Amino acid sequence: MTERPDIPPDRRRPSGGRGRGTPGRERRARFRGWPERPEGLLATDRPGPPRTPAPRHRRWLRAAALALTVAVLASAGWGWAVWTRLNHNIRSDSATERELEKYESERPPAGPPNAQNVLLIGSDNRGSGNEEYGADTGTQRSDTTILLHLAADRRSATAVSIPRDLMVQVPHCKRADGSESAPQTMQFNWAFAFGGAACAIRTVEKMSRIRVDHHIIVDFMGFKNMVDAVHGVQLCLARPIEDDEAHVSLPAGWQTLDGEAALGYVRARKSLGDGSDTQRMARQQQFLGALVKKVQSNGVLLNPMRLYPVMDAATSSLTTDAGLASLRGLYELVRSMRGIPTAQVQFLTVPRTEYRYDPNRDQLVQPDADRLFERLRNDQPVAVVPQPPAQAADDKAAGDRRGGRAAPTASSPPAFPGSTAEHGACQ
Repeated sequence: MTERPDIPPDRRRPSGGRGRGTPGRERRARFRGWPERPEGLLATDRPGPPRTPAPRHRRWLRAAALALTVAVLASAGWGWAVWTRLNHNIRSDSATERELEKYESERPPAGPPNAQNVLLIGSDNRGSGNEEYGADTGTQRSDTTILLHLAADRRSATAVSIPRDLMVQVPHCKRADGSESAPQTMQFNWAFAFGGAACAIRTVEKMSRIRVDHHIIVDFMGFKNMVDAVHGVQLCLARPIEDDEAHVSLPAGWQTLDGEAALGYVRARKSLGDGSDTQRMARQQQFLGALVKKVQSNGVLLNPMRLYPVMDAATSSLTTDAGLASLRGLYELVRSMRGIPTAQVQFLTVPRTEYRYDPNRDQLVQPDADRLFERLRNDQPVAVVPQPPAQAADDKAAGDRRGGRAAPTASSPPAFPGSTAEHGACQ
């Protein structure tokens, strides 16, 4: 090929034809002003124009996403820690479960599906922090026992108090020392003293033929802690209360009772009314109704910040059967009750009168008691009617503690004297 003199040497095509010498891509790059690429650099790796910083809103979104991720992980960790703490608080009464299994053939059959019967036992145990309420003798009795029936549709709850002095047939029960007591007629609270929760449950089942699905035991300190967890309960007192034995001193009128004052109020007996256990049970029912109303009105069950201290106090204060001895089991029980109107949370005492052999003891009134037990056993509604205070005060003197039972009509369930969580009364 003849070299053209009009073309500068650095622009002349090398000998050998097109494609020889400098590659075409590099040649075109030089023609377009691109620098030659280093050996091994791909065309896609060529330097581009300067990168502009991300807009401010994008940086904010990335920061927010990072913060949200950290918050979610922290919340999950905190939630797991809370769940573990509350779950480990609960004491499971496995000994009672094993004892009840021995007598399964003697127990009543289960009730209608989804209906539940829970036996609430208030122990007078003086140990485990309860020493200030009396000397610890190593024994405990059930000064307060309530059979709570939750309707299958969860539209009503009925709490039936069982008097501690009620004379009942207590079956043979295993004592703490391993010996066995003989079947005998005695006052109800001795069943718990002799054979613990298993004996108390079997006694209630024998008396009512109602299957007890769960049981909960709470002592003095546990009761105080739960009241304090909801920041006290408001009650109206018609007269001052001074009771050194119950450790309570309260003026008349509306009062917000903290845990200590509430415990004294539900325990007081000798300084109020006629000193009978009958009136004390009425005060306990009134207080429990006010407690239910306080929990529901404050939205405790729907507010995690308010629910946590209540669940913490409850789980650390209760002893339950294995079915409730987990946070899930206990919460599901409480959650199932949150939709029950306070007007349908009912409190009453099993129909009873003075024991024919001892006026200081009680016996069931029949057929009233059996009618009540049958309704609850079959998950049928019952109603309560208010008992006038004057009539309640005269019950003991009249020798009839039924309190003016209302006769049922064809369209209404049988009614018993009692109260609801919706309406409390000064007394």
